Amino acid sequence: MKMISRLCPLCSSSDTSKIFAEADFNVESLDSFAFASRKMPEYMHYRLVECPACDLLYANPLPCEECLAEGYRDAAYDSSVEAHYAAATYSDLLSGIIARLPDCYGALDIGAGDGAFLEYLLELGFNQIIGVEPSRAPIAVARFDIRPLLREENFSCDAFASESFSLVTCFQTLEHLHNPLTMTRGVY
Repeated sequence: MKMISRLCPLCSSSDTSKIFAEADFNVESLDSFAFASRKMPEYMHYRLVECPACDLLYANPLPCEECLAEGYRDAAYDSSVEAHYAAATYSDLLSGIIARLPDCYGALDIGAGDGAFLEYLLELGFNQIIGVEPSRAPIAVARFDIRPLLREENFSCDAFASESFSLVTCFQTLEHLHNPLTMTRGVY
């Protein structure tokens, strides 16, 4: 697995002098669930750096984007039950902000898994719903009517027209991105 160094993903500081924890992982110990969501923990981690400029704790170095994309694409999936419980929680949170949205036209869920949250978006009256998910396995077990709403790909702002969504969600996904700031700015 090719590892690359990076700047702080929040403030772009190059100061990596403040080590929070040295790397503790073994590539040979990774299995098909290594890049899966809601997996049993293997208690491994990359080297963690605390940014002296903004206090963000982040992995550095980390696998190159191609290695991560391959890992996520081929990851196993067995957490449909947990995903549906999480989606119910997210739906409860959404009910508190839905009145502040301009309308229910266009919703994007980044890191959609098996589309459990998309089911709630449909129930809440959203249309033009899209879920982006880099892993094949959760899409394969998605509900039959939800599967066409899922795109097997890594999120890219360029794949969507500007101002095409009233709602964009990204649950438990930011920490998996090489550049979360670029993604959030693009979504905005």
